[in-house]
Amino acid sequence: MKKARARDLGIPFEGQTGRYNAITDVQGVTVGYATVIEGESARTGVTMIHPRGADNHELVFAGYSPFNGNGEMTGSDWVDEGGFLEGPIGLTNTHSVGIVRDTIIKWQVEQNSIFQKWSTPVVAETADGWLNNMNAFYVKEEHAMYALKNAKSGAIMEGNVGGGTGMICYEYKGGTGTSSRKLPEKLGGFTIGVLAQANFGRRYQLTIAGVPVGQNLIEDAPFTSGENPFRGDDGSLIVVIATDAPLLPHQLKRVARRAGIGMARTGSLGGNGSGDIFIAFSTAPCGGISSGVMKGSVEFINNDFIDPIFFASAYATEEAIINAMVAGADMIGHGGVSIKGLPHKKLQGVLRDYNRMVS
Repeated sequence: MKKARARDLGIPFEGQTGRYNAITDVQGVTVGYATVIEGESARTGVTMIHPRGADNHELVFAGYSPFNGNGEMTGSDWVDEGGFLEGPIGLTNTHSVGIVRDTIIKWQVEQNSIFQKWSTPVVAETADGWLNNMNAFYVKEEHAMYALKNAKSGAIMEGNVGGGTGMICYEYKGGTGTSSRKLPEKLGGFTIGVLAQANFGRRYQLTIAGVPVGQNLIEDAPFTSGENPFRGDDGSLIVVIATDAPLLPHQLKRVARRAGIGMARTGSLGGNGSGDIFIAFSTAPCGGISSGVMKGSVEFINNDFIDPIFFASAYATEEAIINAMVAGADMIGHGGVSIKGLPHKKLQGVLRDYNRMVS
């Protein structure tokens, strides 16, 4: 049975989406998942994103930007220094970063796709330690390898899947969400796609379509009563932005920063305990490499015309986060912790009260 998405519930969002309203609307991008749900304590997994698909190992320009850095994104220093992303991106839980990183290297060795004599893969995390026993290290090499080898294009799953399996967002079930924007031809016709691993926020902050939803749905908030605006946020958000727009690394860093605006549009103020780290890449040609020399020309957008891509990145991030919550299903996990999914009918009722439902 197909899961409802945010737009299916009548939630209004800015901008026109691509065909699948997913990061995979950017041609070539594929996404793979391995979901680990076992016994009473395993609620975790891994997500893999191939910028050009598993069989195309050509480099892509990339840039990353931390918003609040209480988290980890391996390989980000080299992305920042070199300007390239040299392989897939992995997303998982905090204590499984190492095994996912090592598996990507093993896969690159098997594919003969390491660009230097060493590899520094990009692997990011959010902590699922409320629903999952992170210290049991349930994510294994075979899970990461499965996600790498079974990535696909087209429509992809959301909610309790992959690295987002055990995540919580605004004290509802969070997880994996995706969205995209297709710019009109007069603005370049480019596609911007986002995949978010959402694991942040306090209930009272939750804002959907400009409506203070969290302040109207506080009765079952598991961690806060909703009346303390200074209660810390100890979750995290990882956002991966893909585009086919020709952008240089420093421009992609600027695009990555706009994920923070999308996050803010859902209500978060970015707490000390939250690891909010964003990365953006472009699948546009970035020149070939032969004998250490870049070959071919590289086109890029003038900064005076980059605003539509900035706006699309923020809007798609906002919708990806809400999609993760709409798809998130009730879950009972480690230690009997129980988290409810976002109640669709109650949400629609609140939005209707504020006249913010699409008719």
